[in-house]
Amino acid sequence: MKRTTMAAAAALAGGLTLAAPLAAQEICAVEGDYYDLDAAGVDAFYNCMSDRMVEGYTTEGNEIAAIYRDWTPTATRAAVPGPHGDRFLLTFANDIAAEQYLKFEEGDFEMPVGSVLAKESIAVRDGTGRVGPLFIMTKVDDAPDNDNWLYSAVQPNGKDMKISQSFCSDCHIGFDTQDSMGYPLEEVRLTAN
Repeated sequence: MKRTTMAAAAALAGGLTLAAPLAAQEICAVEGDYYDLDAAGVDAFYNCMSDRMVEGYTTEGNEIAAIYRDWTPTATRAAVPGPHGDRFLLTFANDIAAEQYLKFEEGDFEMPVGSVLAKESIAVRDGTGRVGPLFIMTKVDDAPDNDNWLYSAVQPNGKDMKISQSFCSDCHIGFDTQDSMGYPLEEVRLTAN
């Protein structure tokens, strides 16, 4: 409840309206167009949704869902709605991926095998936040049709999401100068030290 109160205070300062908790169910609501949220509003909304994402993703014991929050975040905050169904997104990079990913490089390079990126997602439907899938990209050495990426996802209930490798790859190939990876918005990117 303390996190909800802090999020609500930050939200009001940032122009975001959060609904008050109803019994055991906390509601994370956005009033107006969520594209208009400022940084404080996005932070408050993310903070309201944060624990429920981890709780949902880990329900069925997915290995990556259990550890991705210990990885390097790649942005200062979740991005305003973006790809993956017009959702708020925040990407985490494992130790193998972090140094290269945080260069946000374009050109002829390849992420090291064993790199894993986990992208949280939050949807807004009818003004209410809803946990979206945890999207996962794993760099392998035996998937040439997908630029050597293996795509997977964890549903908000923790179950593995059935995913078409070609569907994901067909979109990610648009980032061919970035080894098929999308990057956070420039204004929120973190960089390697």
